[in-house]
Amino acid sequence: MPQLCFYLHLHQPRRLKKMNVFDVGVHSSYYESEPNDGNRIIFQKVAQKSYLPMLRLLRDLTAWHPEFKVSFSITGVFLEQAEVYQPEVISLLQEIMATGQAEILGETYYHSLAALYSEAEFRIQVQKHRQIIQRFFGVTPRVFRNTELIYSNHIASLVEKMPFEGVLTEAVDRYLHGRPKTKLYHSYTPKRLPLLLKNAELSDDIAFRFSDKNWSEHPLTVEKYLHWVEIYPEDHLVNLFMDFETFGEHQWEDTGIFFFWGKFVEEFLKKNWNKFVTPSEVVAALPSHAELWAEHPCYDVPELISWADVDRDITAWRDNPLQFDTLDKLYQLEENITATNDISLIDDWRNLQTSDHFYYMCTKWSADGDVHSYFSPYEDPYEAYRRFSVVLADLEERLME
Repeated sequence: MPQLCFYLHLHQPRRLKKMNVFDVGVHSSYYESEPNDGNRIIFQKVAQKSYLPMLRLLRDLTAWHPEFKVSFSITGVFLEQAEVYQPEVISLLQEIMATGQAEILGETYYHSLAALYSEAEFRIQVQKHRQIIQRFFGVTPRVFRNTELIYSNHIASLVEKMPFEGVLTEAVDRYLHGRPKTKLYHSYTPKRLPLLLKNAELSDDIAFRFSDKNWSEHPLTVEKYLHWVEIYPEDHLVNLFMDFETFGEHQWEDTGIFFFWGKFVEEFLKKNWNKFVTPSEVVAALPSHAELWAEHPCYDVPELISWADVDRDITAWRDNPLQFDTLDKLYQLEENITATNDISLIDDWRNLQTSDHFYYMCTKWSADGDVHSYFSPYEDPYEAYRRFSVVLADLEERLME
């Protein structure tokens, strides 16, 4: 039977308040304040539906099943909001981490696209993220997960300059060339970083299809899912990677999602040959000699990939003139912004790098467009662009002053 790696991503962006051109130069906050802080309202709503009940379940599962393990990626932006809006989220994460049955991955603090634009900024954000993880949880991430699992050979070359032992990314058929996604791969770089590839089918069965009554496999039972997982041999690795909000927010409690996962863990671990693993455990089990590690297959990814949309590319964030315009202008400010040493200005600039801002500007249609619309707080992509452009103009005005 295969090893199973279960990983959840925790992130909430700061959504921009409604501003117009007359606000440029006023230099007020770019986000709503109390008592109508929209970001607080959203965070606390999701916390009640998803974060708190799922974290309590995960805490209980670690207590009931010492063999159960879970991994998290948690953005700095998320932790900043959790500390203010719902501290119990952090307390529960700390309880889970204290069991020794969980791992936290490294990533960019601001959930940004910095790896695509600036190696220097990318390194700063990864280091800043490492510091906040150390402050809250007393651990240093050993395995890296880039924003939205965005990856390429070039990004691997950036990551291998940092003290990371492996990387998580998406399994994309056009680069696997018929090879299984349940094997461990290495990067197309000199250091041959170990790569854990997401099993999209099995992950999305839970994340997207679980409550879809039009799905031919609905309802998804524990027995059925166990069968799908256990068909892989013991030297294979099933990587279930998904957003944390899958549990309770995307799949509501009344769908039975919490019961399903708890029961699945119980049934999976009844067979002592089944095993949960963390990414670091997978990497640690590798042979130390480079010639032995070289026997593992190479995942050569010359173009950028991600875990988003049907094409698993980066067109969710970089596809139309709205997105290219704002991204180019934002990163063109890097040298002048950072040279000011103005902490407030730099922090605002970095918060604007959060990839969600550009995701909201996506103009895709069909199934992908429906997903984008679901996550956007704005009525359309053009309102997302308008708000961002006004804020960016104000940022530039502050820089000139």
